[in-house]
Amino acid sequence: MSLLLCFFVLLLSMSSMDAKKISEAIGSLSGAMSVLEGGTQTEISKKRIQEATPIESQDETSETVNLVKQAISDSNEMMDKSQEVTITLEEAQDGFVIELPASLLFKHGSAVIESQDTLLFLRRIALIIDDLPNDVKVSVQGHTDNQPPGAKSSYKDNWELSSARAISVLQELLLDGVEPQRIIASGYGQFTPAATNATKSGQEKNNRVELHFYGKEADQKKKLKTSVLDKAALK
Repeated sequence: MSLLLCFFVLLLSMSSMDAKKISEAIGSLSGAMSVLEGGTQTEISKKRIQEATPIESQDETSETVNLVKQAISDSNEMMDKSQEVTITLEEAQDGFVIELPASLLFKHGSAVIESQDTLLFLRRIALIIDDLPNDVKVSVQGHTDNQPPGAKSSYKDNWELSSARAISVLQELLLDGVEPQRIIASGYGQFTPAATNATKSGQEKNNRVELHFYGKEADQKKKLKTSVLDKAALK
């Protein structure tokens, strides 16, 4: 047994370790699993990361958009056919946007949601939000046309009205189970029109509440802008 042990020790001492191969192996593991630090990442691990991540993200986004499209289609079918406006879905740079015409939710100058069909739609959207990854956020944005809320309205101007409408939609989503840390509300008044205010149809389009869905990447961009401003303030 002692002779065999000596034999294996001699073999081990005569063998040579390829440091480059070990370094590449560690780098590959680090790139693929983000477990170990250091090492040289091989071309294989880089390619795997670059190809796998976008495909995964694209499939998940596609599935979510399809669910939202189906919810919008079902809701538009249930809406009063006399209404000339419908809920729409648009792509955005950092995600997608659901556009809710204000006339489907509120009376003129009001921020109280009146339509039961719209309430059902918001409940369905809340369920979709609940199934999304935790880093997906929702920004509820209220907009108006350039006409004042009116003498009978509880709001003195379009700033107050648009903000109140956004908060009404936000509160409904909260009641339907959306986590508070995933959602924000803001009012833009009449100052970000989607169409001309010179026509009635344009005013209808400008009176709206938008649900902006955006991910972690967009959130990081906002934080980066904030950090740049902070640095500028210190100079």
